[in-house]
Amino acid sequence: MAGAIIENMSTKKLVIVGVTLLLFQAFAFMVGGLIAPSPTTAVHYLAAKCVDTSKHRQETKWFMPWGQDQCEKIRSFEEAMAKKIEANNIVFAVHIPLHYNEMSPWFQFMLVILQFDIAFKMYNQIVDGALVTVDVGLAYRDDPTSEWTEMAHSLEQRKLNCNFTTAKTFENEGRHYECDVLPFMEVGSVAHKYYLLNIRLPVNERKKINVGIGEIRDIRLVSIHQNGGFTKVWFAMKTFLTPSILIIMIWYWRRITLLSRPPVLLEKVILALGISMTFINIPVEWFSIGFNWTWMLLFGDIRQGIFYSMLLSFWIIFCGEHLMDQTERNRFSVYWKQVVPIVFGSFCLFIFDMCERGVQLTNPFYSIWASDVGTELAMAFIIVAGICACLYFLFLCFMVFQVFRNISGKRTSLPAMSKARRLHYEGLIFRFKFLMLVTLFCAAMTVIFFIVSQVNDGGQWHWGEHRVQVNSAFFTGIYGMWNLYVFAIMFLYAPSHKRYGDEQSSGQCITGDAGANSGEDIQLTTTITHVDGPTEIYKMIGKSAQE
Repeated sequence: MAGAIIENMSTKKLVIVGVTLLLFQAFAFMVGGLIAPSPTTAVHYLAAKCVDTSKHRQETKWFMPWGQDQCEKIRSFEEAMAKKIEANNIVFAVHIPLHYNEMSPWFQFMLVILQFDIAFKMYNQIVDGALVTVDVGLAYRDDPTSEWTEMAHSLEQRKLNCNFTTAKTFENEGRHYECDVLPFMEVGSVAHKYYLLNIRLPVNERKKINVGIGEIRDIRLVSIHQNGGFTKVWFAMKTFLTPSILIIMIWYWRRITLLSRPPVLLEKVILALGISMTFINIPVEWFSIGFNWTWMLLFGDIRQGIFYSMLLSFWIIFCGEHLMDQTERNRFSVYWKQVVPIVFGSFCLFIFDMCERGVQLTNPFYSIWASDVGTELAMAFIIVAGICACLYFLFLCFMVFQVFRNISGKRTSLPAMSKARRLHYEGLIFRFKFLMLVTLFCAAMTVIFFIVSQVNDGGQWHWGEHRVQVNSAFFTGIYGMWNLYVFAIMFLYAPSHKRYGDEQSSGQCITGDAGANSGEDIQLTTTITHVDGPTEIYKMIGKSAQE
């Protein structure tokens, strides 16, 4: 009997394949949890207050907080007032990284957030809706003695969101507001060893620039970058998985083309899923080590979006092809109501990403979160995406339930068969149901591990003397799980080598003894319509309309 590997492979071999995939899955989690470090590192900086002593501002002059060419510094604004130094002549300087350290291309990206230390003064309070205007420049160099080269310069505004938890009285002057952190900068590659930030807070009372923002004492920055050790583990996984998926995909499609019939929609969608998995696997990130490609973050988001769109569409079509009769299946147009919302949602997320990281390609200081409208729009996107993901998962569960109910209706004919044929079909049904449950489990695991990574702030669990990096395990484990799932689908749904091109089973009747009161054959399939498909379960369900 012709069919797919999931049907014709012996139970013993199928168990061996399942256990092997399960061991690889456990290894993927262990690589992230026990071998790889935390995905990211956060470094805290306190900006040095430099004094610009030149009478006319020089755009090419950079102020270093330490070193041989360090700037003239002051400790506080009281010292500046005593020396009659104006606010426009004060430059906040931050060198990234800290002293005696170097940045590396293995860090992949650099995200910087900002926080102001603002003291309360009765006659200089923060007004409602206060905006801070920041004149910021970013420079780089690769040698400690070379000159700084400007990388970006911008005039940005950030809205202050600060609370004063005690009574606003003269006795509480000098206490600090509690202010939210502000998005400041994101760079898509770390191609240079040293970076320098020069920040000015220009004051113009006539134009109401930096007026009503309280008394700013200090500026604190937090630089977040990907760990080099995690990057190496991530690249190694991509390098290993790329040929694995590519080989199984070529092998799968070669077996499909050897059939005498043309490929059905389900087989084509499985190939498309393999192509999208290969696209996200290709380790083009290796080039970021030698080239200053700031668009790699955006390109990575696009690749992920394409894969997840294909994965969500595959699940819909996979379930739908096992629900419809032969007159409706094998037509992509039937699924437009389900696929169009997935494509539209992915397109909306792409537009959102372009509005953020697309603009940052030319201005790393831009942030959609910097304005009220941008923040509300971004939050709306995130909330709607979360709601749609939950609704999709519920809809997928409903479709799987419908498939199970459809198969259960077919099982009523099994007792009338001979024992051998009945056991054969019961085995096929069990294998198919198990695969559907694994599909739901993979989708649920993604949601669960995402929640765990968000709740566990430290990102580490301790298991005896071993430290487990939960966030790293989440990234490597889920990434490995999707690869193993796609691998399993292409392997199990490939045509069996036992009988290539044998389509006789599609026209055969499955008969049995109906009992003493009935001499008629009970048919699970019919010869009215010719049914082609990858598995016997697929063919059996496709005849429901004619029965």
